[in-house]
Amino acid sequence: MIERTLVLLKPDAVQRGLMGRILSRLEDVGFKVVGAKMVWMDEEFGKKHYFDVAERRGEKVLKVLLEFMTVGPVMAMCIEGVNVVENMRKIVGTTEPKSAQPGTIRGDFAHVSFAYADGQNMGIKNLIHASGNSEEAKFEIGLWFKPEELHSYKTVHELHLF
Repeated sequence: MIERTLVLLKPDAVQRGLMGRILSRLEDVGFKVVGAKMVWMDEEFGKKHYFDVAERRGEKVLKVLLEFMTVGPVMAMCIEGVNVVENMRKIVGTTEPKSAQPGTIRGDFAHVSFAYADGQNMGIKNLIHASGNSEEAKFEIGLWFKPEELHSYKTVHELHLF
């Protein structure tokens, strides 16, 4: 099933100059970028994106997350592919970089633990956000992109296959 998901390259990925390397990995597996833009998230928009974090994980977690996500720009992308929501989560790796498997984005480019981040009273620097499920993806894509900012096109791979 061809579907779409939201991917955010967080401020730490942008600051470390990893955008191109991460994007290349997504394209290498056959995912297609159908929308992309750089955005400096403010707290108000961050609360819309992370609307349920305080309820699920507490106000303190939301506070440090918003402080981290508003420190610099993020690269927001709408990515399309076969079972892209599930497959993207595999490529990204677990939320805690310390526990992420080698070969995943977080496993290869980050190492911070929840305990360290909590001890420093900071959001976990884990480089990338990917929607957790199809419903979340639809909500997040609608929040970050206007319909006219998303594009349909055929890649060379699709043209050769069909």
